[in-house]
Amino acid sequence: MMKRLPLFLLLLLTVPIYAQDNNKKKPTSLRDVLLAELKSTHNSEEWFVPANVAVKGLTAEQASWSDGKGNHSVGQLAYHLVFWNRQSLARLKGETPEKFSGNNEETFDKFDAKAWNDLVTQLDQVLTDLENWVQSADEEKLKQSAQTLTHISTHNAYHIGEMIYVRKEQGSWDPKMGVK
Repeated sequence: MMKRLPLFLLLLLTVPIYAQDNNKKKPTSLRDVLLAELKSTHNSEEWFVPANVAVKGLTAEQASWSDGKGNHSVGQLAYHLVFWNRQSLARLKGETPEKFSGNNEETFDKFDAKAWNDLVTQLDQVLTDLENWVQSADEEKLKQSAQTLTHISTHNAYHIGEMIYVRKEQGSWDPKMGVK
């Protein structure tokens, strides 16, 4: 987590950057709402920058950059998101998640710059897999899992905001990609 970034600044990074399309079909069911939330933090450029845009065009060197103040790099944040989204997806599917020591710092510190391109692919895949799970889950399972899914979306949005902040500090963020 960012240690020096005030929450209100982080929230400002995630404010609406694209005007809502009033002609766009509004979600009308629980499934539609949950899918819309997941897609907004994955690849749907609507209210704020999604994950796929947040990592777009970064080199492994840029993904490894840290401000030297104890804050995480974009690569560490992406690794953290992949880890926790996989954990959540496994639980949603009724599977046993990957073993975890309970030390959340490990979910940041295992980032390996040599695997950056693969990590970007994994991030896209796990977010797609979550959407696919929501698409295929029965109504009762959706109702039981709705709060977990909204927490996943909120968690993703929080860390995506951090990614944009890090990229802005680094000078690798192009304002044309969403946030000035």
